[in-house]
Parts: sequence; C-alpha cells; structure tokens
Amino acid sequence: MSSPPKHEGSPPNQEGSTPKQSLAVWKFASCDGCQLSLLDCEDELLLLGERLEISYFLEASSATVAGPYDVSLVEGSITTPHDAERIQEVRRSSRALITIGACATTGGIQALRNFADVEEFASIVYASPEYVSTLDTSTPISAHVAVDFELNGCPINKHQLLEVIAAHLAGRRPRVRAHSVCVECKRRGTVCVTVARGVPCLGPVTHAGCGAICPAYDRGCYGCYGPMEAPNTPALNARMAELGCEEVDLVRVYRTFHAGADSFRQASEAHERR
Repeated sequence: MSSPPKHEGSPPNQEGSTPKQSLAVWKFASCDGCQLSLLDCEDELLLLGERLEISYFLEASSATVAGPYDVSLVEGSITTPHDAERIQEVRRSSRALITIGACATTGGIQALRNFADVEEFASIVYASPEYVSTLDTSTPISAHVAVDFELNGCPINKHQLLEVIAAHLAGRRPRVRAHSVCVECKRRGTVCVTVARGVPCLGPVTHAGCGAICPAYDRGCYGCYGPMEAPNTPALNARMAELGCEEVDLVRVYRTFHAGADSFRQASEAHERR
C-alpha cells in the first residue's frame, strides 16, 4: 500500500459554495471488511458526497487527490516496520484520524502472534523466512500515533460509521453507545441464552454494535466488537466455569478478534498461567 501522496494544493471552491471536507481511507494489515462496510453505505454515500470529497480510497478508486486530509479512516493493525513508518506519514497528513475495526483498534486476529514466537512460525510456513519482514507483535494504531476516535467491530457497523462521520462534519462527539451486547438482547426481546439455555456467552463484557445477532440465533456472543467499557471478566469467567468451560476454553474465548485488547488479554493470561 502506498504512502500518502504529497500535497499539491487543493482546487479553489466555487464562489458561495460550502467547501467540502476531504476524506482518506487507509489500509494496513487487515481483511478489507471494514472498508467494504463504508462502500456498503450505498445511498448514504451519495448524501455524504455533498459534504465530503473522497480524496484517497484505493479500495474504491485508483484516482487520488493529494493531502492533507480533513479526516482519515484507518483500517488494519501495524505488523511490519514499513507500516510503523507509514502510519506516521498518515497521521501527519490527517487533521483527524479515526480507526475502524478490530485490527485498527486492538490489533485484530493478527495479535495472536503476540502470544507466540513469530520467528518459529515463519520458519515453518515459509521456505525462505529471511525474506519476511515483520514485527514480533500486531498492535493497534493508537500504539503508534494519536487517534481521535476508535470505532469497534469486526466488521464495523455501517450505521455507527455514518454517525461518526456525521459527528465529525458537525464538529461534535459521536453518539456511539458503550454498553454491552446484553442491552441489545433486551431491546430486541431476545431471551438470554446463558440464563435460559446455559450457553456460554461473551455478551456481558462485549461492546454493543452488532445488534446481538448471535444470541438471536441461540448461540453465545463471541466478542467480535471487543470489550465494553470496564468489563467484569472475572464475574463472567466464574459463571462460564459453572457452565462447564475449562481453563483452556477461557483462554481461547478471549483470543479471537480482540486478543490484543487489554482486558481480554489479561483475562486470557490469567487462565493460561493456572
């Protein structure tokens, strides 16, 4: 992925028109799913086009406009030395920087490498591992540069993304709720799978945003939106142990999409040491 194009000056606005804000979308180590959530906005994108100029978004178009940019959306984690340098360039060219998705906010599934020996993996997988340039860890964007807002999800909720963009345009704080998935279950009238069926579920400690899809289909939440604010993982772990979860299960359940999130990492490490 290329670095930000050098600034060459912006074209003048038509007299009397409201100047559009420039938007850039960047990809680091990720699957592109959160960028696709932006493209999935479809009709809403047309409305945003009246206020935003999409200046750099290689997932959508090879045509680019030079920065600096009013707002940058960043998907993906930092996993290579080159990425660690490139995110600094992105930060310098962005007036506001918003991270989107599990990879950008907590390191993503790639953060599983943080618990293992990367050199050993590379020697097993690649015929010539000496050509592989990678870091020992996968880290969120906030570990490298200042971030103005983090939007959780794997992938993100497009309606939450639109709210974040609209809030930026209006100069206000995004109204993205920080409660747990349990609240979403109650709002849609879903019977608790843990209470009613004894199914282990991460809903009590997971950030809302998915609409509680999994519990609605009689399966437990597996934490794709990451930890909510101040999650009480010890209390949940005790309940999950009562439901038959062993230590190895509790380690694995926290090491999925958000293995690098502090609260989930600490919860997994606590059971790994026993």
